[in-house]
Amino acid sequence: MGDYIKEIRDPVHVFIRIDETERAIIDSRFFQRLRNIHQLAMTYLVYPGATHRRFEHSLGVMELAGRIYDIITNPDNIVDESIRSFVPRRESDWHHGYWRSVLRIAALCHDLGHLPFSHGAEELISPGWNHERLTVEIIFNSEITSILKEAGIQPEHVAKLAVGPQKYRNEPFTIWEAILAEIIVGNAFGADRIDYLLRDSHHCGVAYGRFDYHRLLEKLRILPARYEGSDEPSLGIEYGGIQVAEALLLARYFMFTQVYYHRVRRIYDLHLKEFLRAWLPEGKFPTDLATHLYLTDNEVQSAIAEAYRYRINEQYEPARCIMQEIILDLFMNTIQKIMKFILNQGTFFTRLYARSLMPAFFVMM
Repeated sequence: MGDYIKEIRDPVHVFIRIDETERAIIDSRFFQRLRNIHQLAMTYLVYPGATHRRFEHSLGVMELAGRIYDIITNPDNIVDESIRSFVPRRESDWHHGYWRSVLRIAALCHDLGHLPFSHGAEELISPGWNHERLTVEIIFNSEITSILKEAGIQPEHVAKLAVGPQKYRNEPFTIWEAILAEIIVGNAFGADRIDYLLRDSHHCGVAYGRFDYHRLLEKLRILPARYEGSDEPSLGIEYGGIQVAEALLLARYFMFTQVYYHRVRRIYDLHLKEFLRAWLPEGKFPTDLATHLYLTDNEVQSAIAEAYRYRINEQYEPARCIMQEIILDLFMNTIQKIMKFILNQGTFFTRLYARSLMPAFFVMM
């Protein structure tokens, strides 16, 4: 909770400023591990610029979370007197600085538990586990724990804000904690979402994820319960920010249709999962922190190359598809099954229709 001591240049946010505690966490082994976890799995095989990592994304989320905090806690931006009862006062309240530090550190740590290639193969983890649970384990049981305690920050506060109420079930959230968690992982205006859209768009070389996020941040407010018809206040936006909020929704829609759900990119996910099922012990990612620390994209990529070179049993075929960038096999197999099904139907017109479609499928590729 000290003064800023370092500036980090960033292609999205220009400068990210960090204090002593934040730098200690960034220098920790678990955070440095994120340098070797691709943000978008194997998307770089489709969009060559998409080689960015969880490391810089986490820095960006921390920067945005701090900016949002400063805006919504500004007395001039508190839209209802009921909000003042739980928002710490600036300057005169120690809690204001404390929760700002907790929020920034939670944003910094929110992706610590990500497995190799991020969401590309997260389903290959033991039942009951996910990257959020691993994140909480790291916050409570690693060198980061001692860094937080030395700075006077409670690890449970960081863990709660890092994963949010839906993933942290150990204890209930106060109204204030729920709003702070929403700043990071909120489905509407969360800093995580804002940063990944901007950063992914930048590195993929597409314009779909760009929007006027400066205007969006300036219009964010804590709305009282009556605005939503719910029992608790929530993070919302002023009327003047409706258009940029719509731009955010459209940016997310177009990024999903054009990048995240790109058919070739998803085929690589399938090849990756097929390889990992054959390579991992019992086909599952380990959940102990000692193994998690040293399991990154680098180890998986090395294993893929080795399986391809030495034709290692069931690992070879998916490794071959990845190494040779073979994208047609799975697609064409699917097309052949569809055509076979249609051609097996009885009528002359059905068979004629199927044959007329066949050239179109090749044009699509």
